[in-house]
Order: sequence, then C-alpha cells, then structure tokens
Amino acid sequence: MDARFTAEQEEIRRTLRELLLKRCGPEDLRAAVLTPAGYDPALWEALARQLGLPGLALPEAYGGVGCSATELALACEESGRALAPSPLLATAVLVAPLVLALGTGTQRAELLPLLASGELTAALAVPGAVLATALGLVGDNGGDWAGGGRAGGVQARQVDGVWRLYGQAAQVLDGHSAGLLVVAAHTGGFARSRTLLYLVRDVDVDGDGGGGGDGSAGLVRVRQISLDETRPQARIELRDVEAELLGDEDADVTGALAGVGDMAGAVLAAEAVGAADRALERTVEYVRQREQFGRAIGSFQAVKHRLADVYVEVQAARSATYYAAWAAGSGTGGEPGGEAGGERVGGLALAQALEALRRAAAEGIQLHGGIGFTWEHDAHLYFKRAAGDESLFGPVHRLRGYAAEVAHLFDHRGGGDGSRAEVTV
Repeated sequence: MDARFTAEQEEIRRTLRELLLKRCGPEDLRAAVLTPAGYDPALWEALARQLGLPGLALPEAYGGVGCSATELALACEESGRALAPSPLLATAVLVAPLVLALGTGTQRAELLPLLASGELTAALAVPGAVLATALGLVGDNGGDWAGGGRAGGVQARQVDGVWRLYGQAAQVLDGHSAGLLVVAAHTGGFARSRTLLYLVRDVDVDGDGGGGGDGSAGLVRVRQISLDETRPQARIELRDVEAELLGDEDADVTGALAGVGDMAGAVLAAEAVGAADRALERTVEYVRQREQFGRAIGSFQAVKHRLADVYVEVQAARSATYYAAWAAGSGTGGEPGGEAGGERVGGLALAQALEALRRAAAEGIQLHGGIGFTWEHDAHLYFKRAAGDESLFGPVHRLRGYAAEVAHLFDHRGGGDGSRAEVTV
C-alpha cells in the first residue's frame, strides 16, 4: 500500500487552506457564529459551489466528485484547523450517505444532486442525547434508542397512507437551519417494533425556527445554546408532521447508521487533528515570543518537553485518523455499500484525536498564561471544540470501550469456578 497522498489530494488540502485563511479568520469566525444560521452563507457557497466539498464523496452520477472518505477527511482536517462553522458535517457526512445507502432511486436522483451542490443542507435528528449510540460509535445501535414503546423519542404512524411524526429530538447539528431533516423514528408498536428514517421536506429556512410549507406544518425548531458555538445545535419538535419514508420498511437502518458512523468517526477525527495541530502551532509561536527572566519561555526545557509530548500525541492521532479514513474509503471500514463485516476503526481514531485535541488545547491555554483563558483569545475555542465533540460523539472512554468490545479484546474464558481467566489479545 502506498501511504503517500496523491497530487489531487494535496491540491484539495492546499486550496482549502488558502481559502479559509482568507475567509475564516478569528474575526470572521466570531461574526459567523452570531448569525441566525450559525455560519457564514457566503463562505458555505464558496465551499460548496467553488470547491464542491458537499459532493466530494458522492458518486458522479448524482452530481458528486466521485472521491472517497479519505478526500473528505482531508478537507475536514483543514476546516478543523480554522474551526470553520458550516453545515458540511451534518449534510455531507451524516445525511448524504444515508440517502445514498437507503434511498429509493427517485429519492437519490432528487436529493443527492441538491446536497452535492450545497443548494440543500440537511440534518440528522436522533431522539435524545444518543447520537453516538445511533451511529454505532459507543455501543450496539440495535436497541430501542429511537424511543421504543408508546412514549418517548419520536413516533411514526400512518394515517390514510401518509406518515406522521410526533415527538422531539435535541442536540440536532444544524437542525435550525437545514432545508431537509432526516428523522429517526420508532414505528410498529409492540407487534413489529423497529426504527426507520423519515424525510421532512419543505422546511422553513428563514431562521425563525418555525415550519415552512405544508410538508413541515407542526414543526418547531429552536436553536440551542451549546458549549461549542462553532457547532450550532437545535431542538426539533414534531407535532403530527407529515413525512416521507426514506427507502422502504425493510431497510437495514441500523446497519446503514453504523456504516455512516464509522465514516463520520474518521472525518470527525480529521477535524480534531486539524484543530489540535493549529492549537499546537499557535502555542509554539507564542512561547517563542513571550519572555520570562530575560529569555523566551519556549527555551525552557520543561516547556519543550510539554510541547514535544503534545506533538507526539497529535502525530499519533493523525496516523490513526488517516488509516481510519482509508479503511472507510476503501470499503473495508463498513461504509454504505462497502464490504459487510469489514474493519471499523473510525470510533477508535476519533477517541485518540479528541484526546489529542483536548491535550493540545489545555496546554495552549496554560502556556499562554494570563491571556490564555480570556474570552478575547481564541484558545478557549479549541478546548470547547474538544469538549463539545466528546459530549456529542463520545466520551473517549466509551469510544475505546466499545472498540475493545467489538474486537473481543477482553474476552474472559473461565474464572467463574476459581480457574484462571484467559484474556484474548
């Protein structure tokens, strides 16, 4: 295997970095998160129409570029460096692969070109704070996480041949501004209990949080206050909202979600690696300038050791991330349409990347001294990105724990009767 990046992949990285340096500086970032959408629409148009990022990993037949998860991860590594707020994660990483994997021919032909061009943004609404579980990152997603039984979660029922949704979902990434919602809902009652995905179209995108056309009557969307402002979230309330089933009733929803979760883990890890790398760069630049006792603090051995440890951790996370992206992009990582039962390491790479980001951000805050923890400085934004992503897609110990469980790393045989336990490694 040749681990070097191709000229095309390097060009994606270089072009995106140049654009974000011009269009997503510290002041641009702070202004963007205060807009109703939570991101700069002009920057999103440049990312979508000029660079084609939303369609990077979609087939050319549906208006995409025809690349793989590797190219998408490289792009997100650059957006992570700038902490650029955009609907790229929700649209291209969480929703588009689900439509590709489960949608009917008509749904694919109608929706994927719009998603690939960025003309339509989308969000995945999962009931409760169980997005990581639904994506198969921290546990088996075959349970009743969508709200089994008669209460809780989101319920779906057919009335005169039309699907209706009732319930609530919180912490929906870009849910307040998306033009299309993909909602996980429970249906079938006790007789045939199962979770299916539904499309809610004609969503109001004026930013007032209400419903739009006839298809979204009864829909209420409210932007929530989140720890990480660069990841805008919303609460979705559905009151007999008309919806359309994604695919058919026999679709393997949990399998598709797990495949998407593995790719999402690799892409999120790339974002975290990019952010950690930039946080480390900024800290190194600062310790070279700040002086104590007549010399730059970066010349002290203790400071060098701390930053060297961070550097090693970031590079290790980068290696794990690139491998996870390659595994997802090559069809061995369980992506939609990939080989069943393949290696899924996205969650494990995400755990290592989030840990590296948290460490880089924490060291950056401390080594910046008195200014490092102030609201005016950007150091806290990197720490909030690490904490926010861990809250949504982790925590780290659960990501690693489930990866170990899937790999049967700690299978114990014996020991119940006093005999010696055997651990499989």
